[in-house]
Amino acid sequence: MSDRWIRLVAAFSFGCALLGPAPARSHEFSLESVMNAFVVIEPREAHLVIRLPLHLLRTIDLPVTGRELDLANAEPAIQRALAALAREITLSEDGRRLVPSSAIGRLSLPSDRSFDRYEEAVAHVARPVAPGTVIYADQGYLDAHLTYAIAQPTSEFTIRTTVAPELKDYLKLAIRYMPLGEKSRAMVITSRSGTVALNPTWYQAAAGFVALGIAHILSGIDHLLFLLCLVIPALGWRQVVAIVTAFTVAHSFTLLGSAYGLAPAGAWFPPFVETAIAASIVYMALENIVGTDFRRRWLIAGLFGLVHGFGFSYGLQQNLQFAGQHLLVSLFSFNLGIEIGQLAVLAVMLPALAVLRRYVLPGRVGVIILSAIAAHTGWHWMIERGTVLWQVDWPRPSGAGLAVLAWWVFGVLLVAGGVRLIARRVRVAHRSALPSLEKALPD
Repeated sequence: MSDRWIRLVAAFSFGCALLGPAPARSHEFSLESVMNAFVVIEPREAHLVIRLPLHLLRTIDLPVTGRELDLANAEPAIQRALAALAREITLSEDGRRLVPSSAIGRLSLPSDRSFDRYEEAVAHVARPVAPGTVIYADQGYLDAHLTYAIAQPTSEFTIRTTVAPELKDYLKLAIRYMPLGEKSRAMVITSRSGTVALNPTWYQAAAGFVALGIAHILSGIDHLLFLLCLVIPALGWRQVVAIVTAFTVAHSFTLLGSAYGLAPAGAWFPPFVETAIAASIVYMALENIVGTDFRRRWLIAGLFGLVHGFGFSYGLQQNLQFAGQHLLVSLFSFNLGIEIGQLAVLAVMLPALAVLRRYVLPGRVGVIILSAIAAHTGWHWMIERGTVLWQVDWPRPSGAGLAVLAWWVFGVLLVAGGVRLIARRVRVAHRSALPSLEKALPD
């Protein structure tokens, strides 16, 4: 066997060991703890009304008689808990940390439902525990009401939690933010979220979502592998630009539509999208192997881009809570971040690919081997994700579902028609410019 073929076989074996079969990522479900809170802004005061599960207060040493909390002697421990709470959940105004001007708290039964509404929660915290109440250790809540003096209600407010940081993302702080004169908003943060703006400015929202988009594309190995499959056989920048532009326009279309709640609903759709993304990698890799028609590759890239846009939207939906009143700015910023990350990846990927195809895997054989490695990985992802998809219940046809489907079909046809018209105009302009260019050139 020649040295060239030994090198090719070694490269293929190494690639298979490196990329496949990689385990498909899925959402993990674990026992979680949740702290519920209201943050209310008034003309001269801010209020934090919060409920913590008692198992988070093990360092406070609440008095216990047998298995029951000694409620009659619990006040000193409650005061220590309030002081710790003021240190570990911090509100800031225009970057200045606020110090509570007053703090009250009480213990509550696990069956209490006072925190469904802000007014009920405030009234409940102010009431003493009813005589004869029995609360078992680690079963129940600490309810607290902290009041802060503020300069003005239009300031920029932020919040941060460091309660039980060892629990990481398993301990969540669910906040209902109620600014003065505006609609209330909800968000969920953890100790890993850092300092979070409750009412971000448009440029704060934009910067945050650009960074989120970059992080999302760089951590999405399936999206990056599909991008690699798109450009493996590309021979020039013109081909790369046309293909990547079609992919970008298509995934932007479904990403924005999904953010406005126009994506199909149901437990079946996320695993369907993940399976389709894996299938797109397999298809594109196989097309590279059997032969590429660049005249229609941009169309195939656009069609699969629609599917990848739904995948991008899952990384966006859980973070739209941080957009504040700047939903549209945040959407476009997230998409911009994805494009920046995509260009950064291409800036590294294309030179590396050029070197690899020239010195290690030259010619047509290199395209086949690289595409086979990608197909091998995508196939395993498709099987694993398809197994999950097979186990979910598929939706029954309904009027609402058919309306959503019709909307997407219309939108896809509209975008495809627009892209095709632009491509035709570009070709016509290019052809019309050639005679003028030839006349301008010297004989």
